[in-house]
Amino acid sequence: MPSVSVVITTHDRPHLLRRAVESARAAGESVEVVVVDDASTDETAEVCASIPNIRYVRIESNRRVAGARNVGLLACAGEYLSFLDDDDLRLPGSLDSQVALLESQPEAGMVYGQALVVDQTGAQSGRPYPASCPRGDVFWQLLRQNFVPCGSAVFRRSCLYRVGLLDDTVPGLDDWDLWIRIAELYPVATLEKPVSVWRRSSPASGQGTSQAAALVARCRRQWLERWMMLPRALDATRPARREAWRHFSANMANHLVCETGRALACGRFGQAALSASAALRLFPLEVARAPFDRARVRAVLGRLQDKWSALEARS
Repeated sequence: MPSVSVVITTHDRPHLLRRAVESARAAGESVEVVVVDDASTDETAEVCASIPNIRYVRIESNRRVAGARNVGLLACAGEYLSFLDDDDLRLPGSLDSQVALLESQPEAGMVYGQALVVDQTGAQSGRPYPASCPRGDVFWQLLRQNFVPCGSAVFRRSCLYRVGLLDDTVPGLDDWDLWIRIAELYPVATLEKPVSVWRRSSPASGQGTSQAAALVARCRRQWLERWMMLPRALDATRPARREAWRHFSANMANHLVCETGRALACGRFGQAALSASAALRLFPLEVARAPFDRARVRAVLGRLQDKWSALEARS
């Protein structure tokens, strides 16, 4: 039996898949790789057939990432489970190190590490994320912000028997939702060093996570209608809930401001307008309080002015 199973979901990106599979295998000595083909329409099936010793599962109707991950989880045999996107990578030996940490802390439900963040070209950008790794009881911290890179987490199969599978009704938030439900019941361990390579989406990449306005609106609904309905949140004091909402709102507003700037830099004016209007509509108090990095705001406004000047010059 494998000690850890890695679920890799893929859809029409066979050119990236082999690297992801090889990195997962190099991350541990007893690793099962489960590749879920989410109704690809290209040569993905042929590519998977050429990769030895993987468990290949094909879905005939597209279920998006969360639905495909659930199919993979049900096909896994390992005691420990992890996800890996087909454009991300695992670092050598990282799964073995994280499993060893979980075995030394039987009370912990999951362990996560840092991710090396790269852009769409593969160039590393900035420091590993997160800069510091909260551990132990992180339930309220996770309600404020998702600091767990999806491909860096390893969790126990037994956790799923208590918290259930991924929620496939919240695409783009399914991993964050799972971490919160695990953290409500279990301590979380950390390996404070890079364990994965995370290719960050861009406004031009077309990935679901690149649609910032829609994703944040969905996240706000999930926070109010689901996460605050969890037993531990319901039992909390009103000041504790207000404090969590304040931090969550500030983080989401800051994220939208950042994504506005990124969209402008890529010439995606429509996406920039959507992100800016979403910040004003969903979190007006946080925008009014201006809790943002002032240098970042100045940079966004400067890029907006440059783009506007260029448009005027053309006309």
